[in-house]
Amino acid sequence: MSIKEKRDRHKEEFRREIIDTARELFIEEGYETFSMRKLAQKMGFSPTTIYLYFKDKDDLLFTICEELAEQCLLELTEIRKQNLDPVKKLRKALLFHIKTGLENPDHYKVLFFVHPDIYGSQTEFMQRPSIARDTHLAFKDIVKECIDTNQFIKADPETITETFFVATHGLIVMSIFKSNYPWIDRDILAKTLVDSLIRAYRKQ
Repeated sequence: MSIKEKRDRHKEEFRREIIDTARELFIEEGYETFSMRKLAQKMGFSPTTIYLYFKDKDDLLFTICEELAEQCLLELTEIRKQNLDPVKKLRKALLFHIKTGLENPDHYKVLFFVHPDIYGSQTEFMQRPSIARDTHLAFKDIVKECIDTNQFIKADPETITETFFVATHGLIVMSIFKSNYPWIDRDILAKTLVDSLIRAYRKQ
């Protein structure tokens, strides 16, 4: 391995360490009390070193949020490539969304609860390029395909997409923040919710 390759790998490993430590600190401190100085102290480095990688805490938080969105987008892209009925694609996408949230609770907390306005208003979210926006649009395209193939009732794709998100989001949040509640098997709960949502929009 060349000196440049070693240096690049070191930079990437350190950047990864910054992101992982910041995610923990955002959860512990919250957005308002989080600071780059506190992050640097926790890592044992000077704030100047952190600023070489991220310009401010918003830049850092945005990066953390985009990581989870990227994971979702990659899976959605694969689902859309599959030779499946649109409704089956939608079902897989919804179940994957729930599974991702439940398996990445810290990421999910940072994305939705540390600073809910990190992507701005709905208009700003749709206008500003981001992986999160691309993920939303990919999911909406699956919903639209269900409508265009005459399997869903004629309705606004955005409304259906947001309805699905709100419902699945609720399941994830309740499972994360009420983990001690005697829930039934999460798999059964997720499948029951998703099948009920899809059935509500299926064309009779």
